[in-house]
Amino acid sequence: MTTSDLRTDDPARVDRDSPAVDGALATPAEQGRAGKRRSLWGRLSLPGKATAVLIVALALMAVLAPVLSPQDPNAGVTADRLAPFGTPGHLLGTDGQGRDMLSRMIWGSRPSLLTGLIPVVVATFLGTTIGIAAGLAGRVGNTLAMRVLDVFYAFPAILLAIAIATVLGSGTSNSIIALAVILIPPIARLAEGETSRLRSLDFMEAAEASGATRLSIAGRHVLPNVGPPILVYATALVGLSIVYAAGLSFLGLGIQPPTAEWGLMVSDLRQYIFSNSGLALVPAVAILVVSVAFNVFGDALRDAIDVKLGTQL
Repeated sequence: MTTSDLRTDDPARVDRDSPAVDGALATPAEQGRAGKRRSLWGRLSLPGKATAVLIVALALMAVLAPVLSPQDPNAGVTADRLAPFGTPGHLLGTDGQGRDMLSRMIWGSRPSLLTGLIPVVVATFLGTTIGIAAGLAGRVGNTLAMRVLDVFYAFPAILLAIAIATVLGSGTSNSIIALAVILIPPIARLAEGETSRLRSLDFMEAAEASGATRLSIAGRHVLPNVGPPILVYATALVGLSIVYAAGLSFLGLGIQPPTAEWGLMVSDLRQYIFSNSGLALVPAVAILVVSVAFNVFGDALRDAIDVKLGTQL
C-alpha cells in the first residue's frame, strides 16, 4: 500500500459514516441528515418526554371524559356539599353545590384545552401569514405592518383580552376570539423577523433573480424555514393561552356556568378558600401544571428540532 492510499484529504475517499461528516467536512445537507438520524422522540430530553406524555394523557382524558367521569359533573346533592378529599364516591370531594369534583375536573379539561389550543392555532395561521407577507414586502409595506402590530404592544396582553371580551360579551367563542387577537402580534413579529433574515441569504436572492413570484417564494423557501421556530413558540403559547382563558372565565368573561371549566371552578370555590382550601387548589394546581408542561415541552422541542445542537450532543 502506497502513501497516497493512506491520504484522507481527498473528499472522494472520505468515509461518509465517519465522525468527520458531522464536522467541518460535512455539507449543510449532510449535517441535516446526520442530525435527523435519531427520531424526534429520541432527541427529546427527559423533561420533554415526561411533559409530552402528560399532555397526551390530558388530551386522552378530555376525549374520554364521558367514559372516565364517575358522575354527572353538573348534578349535585346539597347534603353532600363540601365533602372532603377521600369521601366514599367522591375521591376529590364535592364543591359548594354537592357536585363531584373529580367529574368536574375531568370534564373541565375539555374547555380548558380547547380555549388554549384553538386561539393558538388561529393566531399561528394568521400571524405567520402576516409576518411572512410583511417580511417579503417592500420597505414601506413592512414598516406599515409592523407599526400596526406595535399598537397592540401598547397594552398588556391580558388587559387587551379583557377589553375585547367585554366588548364582544361573555362566552366561549368570544373568549377564543379575544385570545387569538392578542396572540397574533408576537407570532407575526417572529415570522417577520425570520423572513427578513432569510431574505439576505443567497438562495433567496437566487429565487428572486429567477423570477419566482412572492407567493412561490413564501411557500417553497420561506415557510419551511420559518415553520420550526414558529411551531416551538406556538407550543409554549398554549400554556399561556390556557392561563389567560382561565382568567377570563374567573372574571365571568369566558365560559359560563354550569359548564365545568378550571378557571370558572376556581372562581366558584374561592369563597371556600378558608373553610376548605383544598377544593380551590385542585383546579388552580391543574392550570399551573398544564401551563408549565406546555412551556417545558416547548423548550425541549426547540432543542430537539435544532439540528446543529443535536449533532453536538
